[in-house]
Amino acid sequence: MAAPCYLGWDFSTQQLKVIAIDEQLRVIYEDNVHFDKDLPEFKTQGGVYIHSDRLSVTSPVLMWVKALDMILEKMKSSGFNFSQVRAMSGAGQQHGSVYWKKGSIQILKNASSELPLHQSLKGCFSVSDSPIWMDSSTASQCRALEKALGGAQHLANVTGSRAYERFTGNQIAKIYSQNPEVYKQTERISLVSSFAASLFLGAYAPIDYSDGSGMNLLQIWEKAWSKPCLDACAPGLEERLGCPVPSHSVLGPISPYYSQRYGFSPDCKIVAFTGDNPASLAGMRLQEGDIAISLGTSDTLFLWIQEPTPALEGHILCNPVDSQTYMALLCFKNGSLMRERIRDECASGSWDEFSKALSSTVAGNSGNLVPRTRILATGGASHNKKILQCFFPQVLSDVFNAPVFTIDTANSACLGSAYRAIHGLVAERNVSLADVVKLAPEPRLAVTPTPGAEELYRPLLKRYAELEQKVIYNPASSCLVK
Repeated sequence: MAAPCYLGWDFSTQQLKVIAIDEQLRVIYEDNVHFDKDLPEFKTQGGVYIHSDRLSVTSPVLMWVKALDMILEKMKSSGFNFSQVRAMSGAGQQHGSVYWKKGSIQILKNASSELPLHQSLKGCFSVSDSPIWMDSSTASQCRALEKALGGAQHLANVTGSRAYERFTGNQIAKIYSQNPEVYKQTERISLVSSFAASLFLGAYAPIDYSDGSGMNLLQIWEKAWSKPCLDACAPGLEERLGCPVPSHSVLGPISPYYSQRYGFSPDCKIVAFTGDNPASLAGMRLQEGDIAISLGTSDTLFLWIQEPTPALEGHILCNPVDSQTYMALLCFKNGSLMRERIRDECASGSWDEFSKALSSTVAGNSGNLVPRTRILATGGASHNKKILQCFFPQVLSDVFNAPVFTIDTANSACLGSAYRAIHGLVAERNVSLADVVKLAPEPRLAVTPTPGAEELYRPLLKRYAELEQKVIYNPASSCLVK
């Protein structure tokens, strides 16, 4: 009998990624499908469509489904033994939403294993292009939601965040306002994470607490939808969202479609999918007192927190591995996209040239433009040591005056999802994720602060904070920082 393994998925902005780990938590398989390169028929750029107003940003739902078909076929061709998969979980880019047309549940449940899934589901979506986290077209909906809840701070007290344009509740409100007939024809609204789980479950998967707390709709203390928030966004919204569930929930067995087409065991369990940042928290085995920084399509900073106080900047989310605690998150939109643009314009598109330029620049950049704890870095850019030491947002290790650690894979959301798949099988027995991942390799030291850097950067912190406030509150810059 084949040794058991566990799958972790990540439906990210630019790629679909998968990792398989064995019971010793060793990565035994890793693969991806790059949307622009591998699915050119969808004509995305960076996995998205940026519309003419430059504010609306969407991704085609069927591209995600076809990517799943493609990666499963790649795994099958490689000889991957699907029958050994005992459980799986996954992650999705946060805030994006998928709109299932009335009657789609039956099509999803009865999909023919003779066909690729994207062919069966091509008529299932009332909105063919999903609004995603890069969208910033809902300013009026945000103002209306904050007004309905008695102000931005009160909304943050309830949902963990003031109204943000990319957050799902405001995106739903826009669709209802501009296309009420489309909304009327929608029987279920998923996040990207719960949409991906639905594909494997063969039924509508519930939204988990952690990803659900990035919607401006969930009461993060009670772990239930806020009726005032729902009512402010669209009528009949609660029935379209379903009931949220703990992030470690086992949703059920895998759909027969996958057993018949790929040879998955019918006993393979689907553990609730969550957002990519919460999944990274699990993948990086974050401990209280650590800070994690993800250098992905967007740059995010997050940490485990016991007793949060929601503010007008940043976000408080439910912790994906401990339902009694929370995670705090700051997001800098388009982080990697901006780095790549600077690389292309200033370093001939070469990371080597980029690194040489950084190396030749004195610490502190001649004055041109926190907590002391361990920093863990992940994301696509985290394997470039010069970026780790000198770039995010200008400097990481030097500005924070702390060592930076990385894990062996940049795909921490995938790895965290695989860990969470194991955890979901034992969580009801009060086994913690920390107990589950004891065998996992410890993060490794990547860089340490440059001697004397603290004295250089301390006087720059006040100036940086002032400049950041100008950027945040300048409407022309809203596409850069939120």
